[in-house]
Amino acid sequence: MRKGKTQDRHRVLFVIMLVCVVCVNLHSGFVDASARSVTITVLYNNVSGRAECITDWGFACLVEGKERTLLFDTGDNGRILLHNMKCLNIDPACIDVVVLSHIHHDHTGGVSEFLARKNDVVVYVPASFPLQFKQALRRTGATVEEVSTARQLCGGVYTTGEMGTGISEQALIVETAEGMAIITGCAHPGIVNIVSTAKKHHHDDVYMVVGGFHLSQMSHGEVRNIVSRLQRAGVRKVAPSHCTGAHARNLFRDAWRENFIEGGVGARIVMP
Repeated sequence: MRKGKTQDRHRVLFVIMLVCVVCVNLHSGFVDASARSVTITVLYNNVSGRAECITDWGFACLVEGKERTLLFDTGDNGRILLHNMKCLNIDPACIDVVVLSHIHHDHTGGVSEFLARKNDVVVYVPASFPLQFKQALRRTGATVEEVSTARQLCGGVYTTGEMGTGISEQALIVETAEGMAIITGCAHPGIVNIVSTAKKHHHDDVYMVVGGFHLSQMSHGEVRNIVSRLQRAGVRKVAPSHCTGAHARNLFRDAWRENFIEGGVGARIVMP
C-alpha cells in the first residue's frame, strides 16, 4: 500500500515538474520574442564619432533586430558609406531592405555603389521621386517599391508615408518593447509633425527619435519651442545629428540630459 502511494506521489511530482518546465520554456520564448533588442548603427554622418569612420555631410543608418535588416538612407558618397560599414564590421550582404527618406543627394548619393555590392534588396522610395531615379535603381536589379501612404515594411517596421508639401520625405518607425523609435533623414516636414503623425498611426509611446531634425537655421526661441513640444509629446530619448545644427543639439542635450544620445558616425544605439 505504501509502495503504491509512493509511486502515485512520484507521478504527481513528475507531472508538476513537467508542467513547470513547459511553462518556463513558453514564457522564455515569449520574453525573447518581445524583448529582442533593436540596434541602430549610424553609418554616415557629418557629426563626428568613431575615429576610424569617415565624417562627411549626409546621413545613413542600419537597423538590426527586426524581421529584416534595413539600411535607412545612404549618405552622399558610396565609397565613404562602404568604408564606414567595413570599419564597423557590417557586411552589405546582411541588408535586406533599403529605405530612402527623400531625394537630396546627401541621403541618396551612396545608393548606386551600395547596390553594386548588394542588389537583391527591396528599395522603398517616396512615390514623388523622379522617374529617372527609380528607373536607374531598377536597372541595378533591385526591386523598387514606391511609397505614398503609411504602410508596414516588415514585421515591426513601418514608414510614415510621404509627408510634406515642399520636399516630400518619409520617416521610419521601429517598434521596440519601450515604444516607437522614429528615424528621420532631414525632417523637412517638421520633426514635431513627424512625431505627431507616428503617434496618430500607432497610438504608442515614443521611446526615441534619431536622425536629422533640420533645425540649423532656426533661432534659439524656435528651437526651444520645438524642444518643449517634443517633451510634451512624451519623447523619452533623442539622438539628433546631421542637419540639426550644433546649437540645437546643445539645447536638446540640456533638455534631455542623461536621455540625450550621441548619434555621430559609428554610434551604436541599442534599444530594448
